Amino acid sequence: MLRRSARRLRRIPPRGGCMSNPYPAVIPMLAYENGPAAMDWLARAFGFRERARMVGDDGRLSHGEMEAGSGLIMLATPSPHYHGPKRHRDECEAASRWSEVPYIVDGVLVYVEDVAEHFERAQNAGATILSPLEEGGEGKRYRAEDLEGHRWMFMQK
Repeated sequence: MLRRSARRLRRIPPRGGCMSNPYPAVIPMLAYENGPAAMDWLARAFGFRERARMVGDDGRLSHGEMEAGSGLIMLATPSPHYHGPKRHRDECEAASRWSEVPYIVDGVLVYVEDVAEHFERAQNAGATILSPLEEGGEGKRYRAEDLEGHRWMFMQK
């Protein structure tokens, strides 16, 4: 795992692995108002594992990586003026109307081993559940929003 202190960059190996993990072909990159808090929440709510965290002197996340199974997401706080999807919807009527769409648009799909267990974990951590656990054409799934309003769909493998 990478961590940047105020003065230097340190390499900290992730739990149970090393920095030589290959990168997947596609990596979603998500912006958060509070990147460090988002990383902590995503670990607690969705079971993601931290792989790298680089925080600047101002406390903002300049780069973060989290593993979900064999997948990876990257996170950052691009500027102090950035508004996450939830706050943007609160301030913009067009964005608010977009959020009424019942399915996932501009979201991330994650396959998990036990979607019922994952659903319960996310719900207990305060995820906004957009759809209950349901059976679909591809199997069991549910949809949720994270603490800043990014949309996620979780499906059983």
